[in-house]
Amino acid sequence: MNSVHTPLPAVELRVPTEEDAVHWHRAFNHPDVMEFHGGAPAELSEYEELTARQRRHHAELGFCLYTLVDPADGAVIGFTGAQPWPHDWGPAGEIEIGWRLGRAYWGKGYATAAAQAALESVRAAGVRHVVSMVAAANERSLAVTRRLGMRLAETVITPNGQRTAYCRLDL
Repeated sequence: MNSVHTPLPAVELRVPTEEDAVHWHRAFNHPDVMEFHGGAPAELSEYEELTARQRRHHAELGFCLYTLVDPADGAVIGFTGAQPWPHDWGPAGEIEIGWRLGRAYWGKGYATAAAQAALESVRAAGVRHVVSMVAAANERSLAVTRRLGMRLAETVITPNGQRTAYCRLDL
């Protein structure tokens, strides 16, 4: 089997601004994007809280979920980065890396390129390992975890009964 490696696209990560809540809300307002995140689009207020929390994470921890920008045209593609796992189930106390892209940007290498860049900020902050919680049926995100070198550690059943892959990467 021939393995052709397409170069990853250029990406730009920035600490989310207040205005990015609107950009995230717009980018993620698609049923395919939200399929593994509750199905329905989130309210703008949820993204306002999330971007504010990420600014706090960056100030306190040195990393966050960054706004992912297309350097060619400045369009907001989505987010990627890391944050403390926000629930009391699953990998409580761990740092989770994650990503979410607008539907138009899927399949082009943006998630992998951005996650690799985000891992650098996590390493620089002294984090020893990260986890990723991915819906077991979300093959696209599972493929990103494999490209990052993550290994499946276990399968977790979430409080709502969804099978979730718990992947880990030692830094």
